[in-house]
Parts: sequence; structure tokens; C-alpha cells
Amino acid sequence: MSNPTAAILVIGDEILSGRTRDSNLHFLAGELTRIGITLREARIVADIHPEIVAAVRALSGKYTHVFTSGGIGPTHDDITADAVAEAMGAKIGQRADAMALLQAHYDRSGLPFNEARQRMARIPDGAALIDNPVSTAPGFTIGNVHVMAGVPNIFQAMVASVLPKLTGGPPLLSQSLRVDRGEGEIAGPFGALAAEFPDLSMGSYPFIQNGAHGTNLVIRGTDAARLDQAMVKLTRMFG
Repeated sequence: MSNPTAAILVIGDEILSGRTRDSNLHFLAGELTRIGITLREARIVADIHPEIVAAVRALSGKYTHVFTSGGIGPTHDDITADAVAEAMGAKIGQRADAMALLQAHYDRSGLPFNEARQRMARIPDGAALIDNPVSTAPGFTIGNVHVMAGVPNIFQAMVASVLPKLTGGPPLLSQSLRVDRGEGEIAGPFGALAAEFPDLSMGSYPFIQNGAHGTNLVIRGTDAARLDQAMVKLTRMFG
């Protein structure tokens, strides 16, 4: 039985303009690999409502889980919650439990719980809140879509809240071999090895160091014994 699959949808004009460097994809990929959920796709979309709706619908219908990043704050361009609600066919409004969390947070902070901040309590009907121990404003899960903040430390905290509730498969293992030859030289035998082990994923990653060409050969899979067998043959080939 194959492992569950996932996609990440990164939302925000600031990512596409180059103003902000995304780190959430890298973090999520590592965490999903650790628990045996295979990240299959990553998309980035602008803060455009219909484009977010279309992307959520496409990804949620294709993968076991979808993780979104960004667009759930208090400003006018934070439209992710509304777009996800539409994509999943749900109504959206201020939720009493989210309102209570935020009211208590701003009371403790001595800040007004104004209309802008109340926007962060807009949650689709039927969604479960995702805990945010960093800044309180919750994310949410509706269907197979997990909606999270874009700020990296908040995103990471929300991922930590969600992952224990998900069922994964065997963790993805990997081993690598550095070969001081170019890809063109090793492509034939490496391809033959990949054909011999179709249950494993094999990739070649070239580099140039001190003017010399080399390749890092990486083998991935969930069966440690098969991985070891393939690495023995790989080492005999190029070691």
C-alpha cells in the first residue's frame, strides 16, 4: 500500500514578487517525509480569489492532504479563508470559539480587539481549528485542506499541531554516493540500476567543485533492505 500524498499551496503576492523568500515548503517537505506522507506537488498563487479557489479544488481532489500557507491575517488582502470556504462548498463567518480565543489574547495584551483583528475569527462551517501557540489566531482544517499562516514560525507551530492527527506510512529513507564524474558518464549504468529497482526512487544531482564536474547519486525508498541492496550495487559501480 502506497503512502498518503500531499501538496502545499503557498499563497501571496509577496512570494511571487520576490519580496519574501518562502521557507515553508522546505520545512513541510522534511516533516512529511519524516512521518511517511509523500509531498507530490507545490504551487504558488497570487492573492487572487478565483485562482486560490481553483488551486484548492484541484489539489484537494488529487491528494490525500493539502496544506496552505499564507493569507489568514487581519488585512484586506488576507482572503485565503474565504477562498478555501468557497472551494470546499462551505459558508464562512465569525466563529464563537475563535472569537473567544482572540478576545482573550488581546485582553491579555492590552490591545483592542478591533474589526480588523476580528477578521481572523472567520472560519468555514464544519472546520476544526488548528492551534497557534505563537500568536493565538487559529488556522483550520476543512475536509483534507489544512489552512495555516504564512509567517514561518507560526506555520511551523501549526504543522506541529496538525501532524500528530494524520496517518502516515513508512518514513522515506535515503542514501547517497558522491561520484567525481559528470552525469553524461554515469547516466547509462545508473539508469540500468534504476530499472533493476523500480520500487526505489533514484536521482542524480550534478555539481562543479574547483572546476571539476561531479554527481551526487541519491536513492530513496521505504524498504531499508532494498535500499541497502541497491547502494551495494551502486558503490560497486562507481565507488
